[in-house]
Amino acid sequence: MTQIAAIQPCLWFDDRAREAMEYYVSVFPNSRIVSIEGYPDESLDEHFAGMSDKVLNGRLTLNGVDFVCLDGGPLFTFNESISFVVTCADQAEIDRYWAALSHVPESEQCGWCKDRFGISWQIIPENMGELVNSPARIQVMMSQKKIVIDELQNA
Repeated sequence: MTQIAAIQPCLWFDDRAREAMEYYVSVFPNSRIVSIEGYPDESLDEHFAGMSDKVLNGRLTLNGVDFVCLDGGPLFTFNESISFVVTCADQAEIDRYWAALSHVPESEQCGWCKDRFGISWQIIPENMGELVNSPARIQVMMSQKKIVIDELQNA
């Protein structure tokens, strides 16, 4: 029997991986930091100058999903072409995640938000497909920043 390889997202932070890991574990239930390996002592190699206390390889689980992350410097940044979908049971759960993750108001649209680390999230109800099953409801959703279930149901 062939074993299926696990696929894990890898998050490249400039220099805040440890802070992000601790924050995300506090936001999502059933989450934990699995391990954090730091960069080697910078005195051993000039390539590691300024990287002491930074994350070379971090592993964490967020609500059952495994992630890896690292501090790699400013070469790459996050953008909206990749986002993580958080399906929520009700409006209270949407409100809780939105409050915890939305930190860039100009990036909010249709349930999408961006956190303080630059990662994009989609905070949506688990029955989103059902809630946008008509042109009127889609129009309401397009005008929303945070999804408000009652507004969609009443459209």
